[in-house]
Amino acid sequence: MYYITKRLEISAAHRLSLPYASKCTNVHGHNWIVTIHCRAAELNEAGMVTDFTHVKNLISEKLDHKVLNDVLPFNPTAENIARWICEQVEHCYRVDVQESEGNTASYEID
Repeated sequence: MYYITKRLEISAAHRLSLPYASKCTNVHGHNWIVTIHCRAAELNEAGMVTDFTHVKNLISEKLDHKVLNDVLPFNPTAENIARWICEQVEHCYRVDVQESEGNTASYEID
């Protein structure tokens, strides 16, 4: 099995829809650290699991310097963002989304 990891920094804002009072229901921003893990039993014709630049462009173009509520069709919690990114990237099996220091959500395909 071959493995790659791509780490990105995304600057984006969001507001959360929560069933309780929270300052996070106001629009606020983060410098998100996103770590994308991919694997494949076979390498592609270029000798890669997937191209690092392709992964960066795919996610950065959709999320960087955006209001996530405007571009994602769900409540943009770190958990939901991790799942969505995993679904976008070929051969991805795990995504870690660090919203701020000490606050990281992960999604992993079973």
